[in-house]
Amino acid sequence: MSQVAVVTGASAGVGRATAREFAERGFDVALLARGQAGLDAAAREVERAGTRALVIPTDVSKFDEVDRAATQVEEQLGPIDVWVNDAMTTVFAPAWEVKPADFQRAIEVTFLGQVWGTMAALARMRPRDRGAIVNIGSALAFIGIPLQSAYCSSKFACRGFFESVRAELIHDHSHIRMSMVHLPAVNTPQFDWCQTAMRHHPMPVPPIYQPEIPAKFIVDAALDGRRDKVIGSWNKVLVVAAKLVPGLGNHYAAIGAWETQLTPETVSPDRPINLYQPVDHDTDHGARGSFSDKAGGFMDPSFLKSLPKTAQTFAQAVASTVRYKKRVLENKRASH
Repeated sequence: MSQVAVVTGASAGVGRATAREFAERGFDVALLARGQAGLDAAAREVERAGTRALVIPTDVSKFDEVDRAATQVEEQLGPIDVWVNDAMTTVFAPAWEVKPADFQRAIEVTFLGQVWGTMAALARMRPRDRGAIVNIGSALAFIGIPLQSAYCSSKFACRGFFESVRAELIHDHSHIRMSMVHLPAVNTPQFDWCQTAMRHHPMPVPPIYQPEIPAKFIVDAALDGRRDKVIGSWNKVLVVAAKLVPGLGNHYAAIGAWETQLTPETVSPDRPINLYQPVDHDTDHGARGSFSDKAGGFMDPSFLKSLPKTAQTFAQAVASTVRYKKRVLENKRASH
């Protein structure tokens, strides 16, 4: 009997690539997302790999929809062996320009979507005392960057939720494995359809990877049960820096992570937005976005060429951090 994997956010991006990777490793795959055309295309890819696909249009921000989807999976494919929480959405803008309803929506999909998916999976896995849950994090679960307060908030929250639930499972001597895979910048369609208040087109912060790279690590984590995985050597450096010197991380992000998230191209007035409605309902957008020419990871020539400027930005961030700390010390002395 084939094993069964559920993937949320499966119609595009990393979720789409992950669904395909599971199928290539022999899993039947349940595909949860909002966009019908993207889901149907993902199902065809799964079936071409020789396994079964089940399409379930689902808004992961709504627990009832997620729970019903889990029931449908078990009725039509069998017991769920793996559940991957990948669905996300975001808003590109300074925090003070994000509408409260838009911020809430991003949190509900990106954070609560993981909570509801984990709860639905555990409700079915705990009586059997087996299964694997993989929640998708990010380097931005460790370091916040400008223009992405909604996404960073969500991913920080996802990491806290993961830590708590994993501890609860260990306390109960559960055989359910829970992992978190932290993504680098990935070339997905989200940058072509996310909500933005910026004048210029959003882009991932280099180094950029194709979605098939994290997909392999996600499936590996589901199979071997590793606690967590930070993908990309550059992101490992950022995560360590954020833990050891968080103030430096803030200054580095302030100086180096604003313009690097924006292309010279201006945003089209008829740009599609997927925050509330799926952009891939009628048209499939696939796993990859529009930055394939830069998606060679750490060794991509465009990223290597930027390293001297990155070093300069780091030096500026160090100097800015030192100045800030001096001001804090002066304020403390003045207050006594």
